Amino acid sequence: MHPTQVLKAWRTGLNRRQIAWGAAAALLGASTLGMAQGAAAETLRIVPSTTITVLDPIWTTAYVTRNFGYMVFDTLFGTDAQGKIQPQMVGKWTTSADNKTWTFTLRDGLAFSDGAAVTSEDVIASLKRWSSRDTLGGLMAQSLDRYEAVDAKTFQIVLKQPFGLVLEALGKPSSNVPFIMPRRIAETPGDTQIKEIVGSGPYLFKADEFRPGQVAVFDKNPAYKPRAEPPSGTAGGKVVYVDKVEWRFIRDPQTQMNALLTGEIDIIEQPAFEQYATFRDNPDIRIVDAQPNGFQFSLRFNFLHAPFDNEKIRHAALLALGQEAMLRTQVSDKQLYKTCRSMYPCGTPFASDSTGDYTGVPQIQKAKALLAEAGYKGEPIVLMRPTDQTTIGKLPLVAKQQLEQAGFKVDLQNMDWQSLVSRRARKDAPQAGGWNAFITSWVAEDIQNPLTMAMMNARGDKGWFGWMDDAKLEEIKSRFAQATTDADKKRIAEEAQLYAFQVGTHVPLGQYTVPAAVRKNISGIVPAGAQVYWNIKKQ
Repeated sequence: MHPTQVLKAWRTGLNRRQIAWGAAAALLGASTLGMAQGAAAETLRIVPSTTITVLDPIWTTAYVTRNFGYMVFDTLFGTDAQGKIQPQMVGKWTTSADNKTWTFTLRDGLAFSDGAAVTSEDVIASLKRWSSRDTLGGLMAQSLDRYEAVDAKTFQIVLKQPFGLVLEALGKPSSNVPFIMPRRIAETPGDTQIKEIVGSGPYLFKADEFRPGQVAVFDKNPAYKPRAEPPSGTAGGKVVYVDKVEWRFIRDPQTQMNALLTGEIDIIEQPAFEQYATFRDNPDIRIVDAQPNGFQFSLRFNFLHAPFDNEKIRHAALLALGQEAMLRTQVSDKQLYKTCRSMYPCGTPFASDSTGDYTGVPQIQKAKALLAEAGYKGEPIVLMRPTDQTTIGKLPLVAKQQLEQAGFKVDLQNMDWQSLVSRRARKDAPQAGGWNAFITSWVAEDIQNPLTMAMMNARGDKGWFGWMDDAKLEEIKSRFAQATTDADKKRIAEEAQLYAFQVGTHVPLGQYTVPAAVRKNISGIVPAGAQVYWNIKKQ
């Protein structure tokens, strides 16, 4: 549609959806929006789970930004479909007899999108920045003596003491992923967002075509050399079969569904839960579970400000919240959810029913008694609610009801998800633009053990949003990192969980899956711990 046609549409009263699509066509050109034969075969159109404004996958744990990272950056290692760590940018590696010196050599042909070769210095700067933000990376850094660039393609990680999860840290599939960036960009402090996107991954980000809230565009990277192995999880060959990928940011679930049904888009990453019945009955649509281990809902406290700077008050909130009402209200489709009181997702190696007095069922009277004992004075709790997130938008409404039944005063504040992501990084008092609590979701791969679980990062200002500072929890995690047997790891993981429930790191609110809805002419989606877009063909 030509810009003059958009103006005419406005004047003649066409509906809002037609105008929005017309404006997008004017911005991107008819070839990016039309369903002409050539464009349809080369351009993959996706509605992501939410809009994106933060493009730095180290600065934030937001999944849409993690997925953005997989488009444009690459990793040293990946995690395959069986959960095993496999080399990615690394060609070969060795360890010393005492397990303190790890030597890695990059494979041939790695180059950034600005044309510069990837070097050891780039890798070292990237790992330093990543470890300043990531829970597992931070623990590895505590065992670190130094990084050393042996030559342009070879680098070493030299440890003061053995760390049993080096490869697991370098190959972790989800937030925060240790993506490799050019040194000049990676030297940006971890608490400051990068200002330039230069990666060595399978796609090139078209910054000049980025329209926040409307569209993000990626071109196939012609210089990228995929590995020879077949794709598996975030490992193996990242072969790109399309020329272009467009992320369309459509907030309204009904408009998303209509666009998929008419073929205007190819994939909805996370449909509204109530739409699955319609999609299951449509012969042109397939339901594809790209993240089969599922997700967990959780509520996070802010440890800096009253009232949740008080352990007893956090624990009272934990006891007040129940999973079944949350899941029934938010997910509704019983095929897609289950209760699970373990902090580690049920079905994963460290899942445990040893959860102290937390049952996942509201214990209102017990919560009331604990609030009275703690001296709660009725301070309003600022609970943030993302109105544009169909996956979690209803949960704060249930949480508000359950907390108020226990005697809390809840100030529910509505905002879009990107505003929530920005606001949760602020340490201001709640009455000055900060917050007390928010609800989010985690892919199972992020929370399978104490080291990958951001909510168990208890390093204060260096920790995850909420900024818990707890030396005992960090000590338990250090013992887990040094454990050498599965039995010891299981025992220590359970100890960490019990302690986390005691002090109220967060509240698990149940598990769910949210498969993608995909046009039947799309094939090759790779199940992984993240949503990845290589290996996909469009007929």
